Amino acid sequence: MKNNDKTNVMRVLDSKKIAYISHSYEPDATMTGEEIAKVLGEDADKVFKTLVTQGKSGGYYVFVIPVKAELDLKKAAKAAGEKSIAMIKQKDLLPLTGYVHGGCSPVGMKKQFPTFVHETAKGMEKIFVSAGKVGFQVELSPADLQSVVRLEFADIAE
Repeated sequence: MKNNDKTNVMRVLDSKKIAYISHSYEPDATMTGEEIAKVLGEDADKVFKTLVTQGKSGGYYVFVIPVKAELDLKKAAKAAGEKSIAMIKQKDLLPLTGYVHGGCSPVGMKKQFPTFVHETAKGMEKIFVSAGKVGFQVELSPADLQSVVRLEFADIAE
């Protein structure tokens, strides 16, 4: 991969000397996370999506869950210590994180928000998260992800 093909996420991982494998695919605007897992030839349990929320207090939180799961807003609020949380509006994603819908990664956001990763990731050798650009994923160990992003593992999905 040429250096100009690298995403911001890959540059952050490189700068921290984190081992990862990058994957790219031909994106289609209608692709679901499960379809992306299939294109990558991976189990959908190992492919994670990144969701950004706002708590009742006004704080922002990032949740990373398997693509076939849904974020449980009650469990997520509990993990974040909030009375309630809601998904942010899609138009607010880019100015807040620096990422577009479908290319949001927990790595390399404009600002580091409290981040929670579904507890199933803890037992996995490798997981896939967005590489910060639609059509790109990075495969890395949950421990390596935790060394780059301050995160907690929690029961946050239904």
